[in-house]
Amino acid sequence: MAGYEPDFCPRYHHSIELIGKRWTGVILRELLRGANRFSQLSHAIPDITDKLLAERLKELEAEGLVERRIYPETPVRIEYVLTEQGRDLEGVVREVSRWAEFWLPPVATGSKAGEQADE
Repeated sequence: MAGYEPDFCPRYHHSIELIGKRWTGVILRELLRGANRFSQLSHAIPDITDKLLAERLKELEAEGLVERRIYPETPVRIEYVLTEQGRDLEGVVREVSRWAEFWLPPVATGSKAGEQADE
Protein backbone atom coordinates (compact mmCIF):
# COMPACT_ATOMS: atom_id res chain seq x y z
CA MET A 1 0.00 0.00 0.00
CA ALA A 2 1.63 3.24 -1.13
CA GLY A 3 2.36 5.69 1.67
CA TYR A 4 1.48 3.17 4.38
CA GLU A 5 3.32 3.89 7.61
CA PRO A 6 3.85 0.63 9.56
CA ASP A 7 4.78 2.30 12.86
CA PHE A 8 2.07 2.97 15.43
CA CYS A 9 0.75 6.52 15.08
CA PRO A 10 -0.94 7.94 18.19
CA ARG A 11 -2.71 10.69 16.24
CA TYR A 12 -4.18 8.19 13.78
CA HIS A 13 -5.25 5.97 16.66
CA HIS A 14 -6.91 8.89 18.45
CA SER A 15 -8.76 9.97 15.31
CA ILE A 16 -10.09 6.46 14.63
CA GLU A 17 -11.17 6.09 18.26
CA LEU A 18 -12.88 9.49 18.10
CA ILE A 19 -14.87 9.13 14.90
CA GLY A 20 -15.37 5.39 15.36
CA LYS A 21 -17.09 5.74 18.71
CA ARG A 22 -20.67 4.49 18.64
CA TRP A 23 -23.00 7.08 17.01
CA THR A 24 -20.25 9.67 16.46
CA GLY A 25 -19.87 9.03 12.74
CA VAL A 26 -23.62 9.25 12.23
CA ILE A 27 -23.78 12.52 14.17
CA LEU A 28 -20.99 13.96 12.02
CA ARG A 29 -22.77 12.81 8.86
CA GLU A 30 -26.03 14.47 9.93
CA LEU A 31 -24.24 17.71 10.82
CA LEU A 32 -22.60 17.66 7.38
CA ARG A 33 -26.05 17.19 5.84
CA GLY A 34 -27.30 20.34 7.57
CA ALA A 35 -28.96 19.21 10.80
CA ASN A 36 -28.05 21.66 13.54
CA ARG A 37 -30.64 21.47 16.31
CA PHE A 38 -30.66 18.78 18.97
CA SER A 39 -34.19 17.74 17.97
CA GLN A 40 -33.18 17.45 14.29
CA LEU A 41 -30.26 15.22 15.17
CA SER A 42 -32.34 13.11 17.54
CA HIS A 43 -35.04 12.65 14.91
CA ALA A 44 -32.56 11.83 12.14
CA ILE A 45 -30.73 9.16 14.16
CA PRO A 46 -33.04 6.29 15.09
CA ASP A 47 -32.43 4.55 18.41
CA ILE A 48 -29.98 7.09 19.89
CA THR A 49 -30.97 8.26 23.35
CA ASP A 50 -31.03 11.96 24.18
CA LYS A 51 -28.47 11.32 26.92
CA LEU A 52 -26.03 9.65 24.53
CA LEU A 53 -26.56 12.30 21.84
CA ALA A 54 -25.81 15.04 24.36
CA GLU A 55 -22.71 13.17 25.54
CA ARG A 56 -21.37 12.71 22.00
CA LEU A 57 -22.03 16.36 21.10
CA LYS A 58 -20.08 17.45 24.21
CA GLU A 59 -17.20 15.15 23.23
CA LEU A 60 -17.15 16.54 19.69
CA GLU A 61 -17.23 20.07 21.09
CA ALA A 62 -14.33 19.29 23.44
CA GLU A 63 -12.33 17.93 20.48
CA GLY A 64 -12.94 21.12 18.49
CA LEU A 65 -15.12 19.49 15.82
CA VAL A 66 -18.45 21.02 16.86
CA GLU A 67 -19.40 24.45 18.10
CA ARG A 68 -22.46 24.92 20.30
CA ARG A 69 -24.18 28.23 19.53
CA ILE A 70 -26.73 29.69 21.91
CA TYR A 71 -29.20 32.29 20.65
CA PRO A 72 -30.85 34.34 23.44
CA GLU A 73 -34.39 34.09 22.12
CA THR A 74 -37.57 32.98 23.79
CA PRO A 75 -37.34 30.06 23.98
CA VAL A 76 -33.55 29.85 23.84
CA ARG A 77 -32.33 28.34 20.58
CA ILE A 78 -29.25 26.13 20.58
CA GLU A 79 -27.56 25.00 17.39
CA TYR A 80 -24.64 22.68 16.79
CA VAL A 81 -22.40 23.48 13.84
CA LEU A 82 -19.25 21.90 12.58
CA THR A 83 -16.08 23.90 12.96
CA GLU A 84 -13.59 24.12 10.10
CA GLN A 85 -11.87 21.10 11.66
CA GLY A 86 -15.18 19.20 11.72
CA ARG A 87 -16.10 20.16 8.15
CA ASP A 88 -12.71 18.90 7.03
CA LEU A 89 -13.94 15.37 7.84
CA GLU A 90 -16.47 15.54 4.99
CA GLY A 91 -14.25 13.59 2.60
CA VAL A 92 -13.64 10.90 5.21
CA VAL A 93 -17.35 10.58 6.01
CA ARG A 94 -18.23 10.48 2.30
CA GLU A 95 -15.65 7.76 1.60
CA VAL A 96 -16.75 5.61 4.55
CA SER A 97 -20.36 5.96 3.34
CA ARG A 98 -19.34 4.99 -0.20
CA TRP A 99 -17.37 2.00 1.08
CA ALA A 100 -20.25 0.85 3.29
CA GLU A 101 -22.78 1.10 0.46
CA PHE A 102 -20.54 -0.97 -1.81
CA TRP A 103 -19.24 -3.63 0.61
CA LEU A 104 -21.71 -4.07 3.46
CA PRO A 105 -25.13 -5.73 3.36
CA PRO A 106 -28.15 -3.68 4.47
CA VAL A 107 -28.81 -3.69 8.21
CA ALA A 108 -32.29 -3.24 9.65
CA THR A 109 -32.38 -0.14 11.89
CA GLY A 110 -33.06 -0.95 15.52
CA SER A 111 -32.76 -4.70 15.08
CA LYS A 112 -31.01 -6.71 17.75
CA ALA A 113 -28.48 -7.90 15.17
CA GLY A 114 -27.78 -4.33 14.05
CA GLU A 115 -27.36 -3.14 17.63
CA GLN A 116 -24.89 -5.92 18.39
CA ALA A 117 -22.90 -5.17 15.24
CA ASP A 118 -22.48 -1.52 16.32
CA GLU A 119 -20.90 -2.33 19.69
